Amino acid sequence: MAEFNFAALSPDVILDAIESVGIEVASGLLPLNSYENRVYQFIASDNKRYVVKFYRPQRWTKQQLIEEHEFAHELANHDIPVVAPLNFSAGSLLEYQSYYFALYPSVGGRQFEVDNLEQLEWMGRFIGRIHQVAQGKDFEFRPKITLDAYLNEPGDVLRNSQIIPVNLHEAFFTIVDMVINQVREQFSEHHCIRLHGDCHPGNILWRDGPSFVDLDDCRMGPAIQDLWMMLSGDRQEQLLQLDTLVEAYSEYCDFDHSQLTLIEPLRAMRMIHYMGWLANRWHDPAFPAAFPWFATQQYWEQQILALKEQFAALQEPPLTLMSQINGNC
Repeated sequence: MAEFNFAALSPDVILDAIESVGIEVASGLLPLNSYENRVYQFIASDNKRYVVKFYRPQRWTKQQLIEEHEFAHELANHDIPVVAPLNFSAGSLLEYQSYYFALYPSVGGRQFEVDNLEQLEWMGRFIGRIHQVAQGKDFEFRPKITLDAYLNEPGDVLRNSQIIPVNLHEAFFTIVDMVINQVREQFSEHHCIRLHGDCHPGNILWRDGPSFVDLDDCRMGPAIQDLWMMLSGDRQEQLLQLDTLVEAYSEYCDFDHSQLTLIEPLRAMRMIHYMGWLANRWHDPAFPAAFPWFATQQYWEQQILALKEQFAALQEPPLTLMSQINGNC
């Protein structure tokens, strides 16, 4: 089995893997911004641009990866602009020397503007369409958003890590425990559907409309997970953005207003999960090279402050739609 840290994924292995499905690389391999997996763009002998993605070994099972691909193809078949993997005689999930990989068409575009209400309307409609399809069935093998996966497990990773400066341990873990305990009180079970799971602006390319990329974190969870990462700015700005998103979303999918209470708990879970993810991957040489600030005193001081601010946000009333404020719901 290939090692967890891509130690054996040499340029020759990458090229041989691509050529094993009948595509000849005619350019160099351009690394793209991905750390969990290894992703490269190239031009083939047919003058088309492709992206090849090598999945981190031992992270997902074969069944989970196939389920990701099936979800992408299902959405694409409903004319939803999701960049789905290409199919070959062996299917879309390919294997070479114990590495699972997939090939995609290269899709250009810029990051969409989170403060652009017209673009947010587009996003609301397309996320509504994604969820309309997603409700058709559940994932069988992909995981679910849980407190264990997003709080308890990354919290344990951080406690066992040597990367947090010793002089900040007490302050850091005091506020971590406060946030975790508050989230446990506020996070409740809601109806779960198949999700993109990591629907942040970096996973959306914009050119005459959005293209959704990277379903690597697709899983079961509450629908609000695919919406809240579209929000930015202060509370008033987020209220307007949320109203714009939900109004457009509701053209295709019913919105569960009770899930508004999950926005800040999910934000807190993402913060702790992200820190735990970096700490858990720190032995991979790509991570210290890409995230040198993660090992600095300043970073952990900033995280203490950010967690204190998030703890305060958890104390505030949840965001409310304008229609609810005006008594129209």
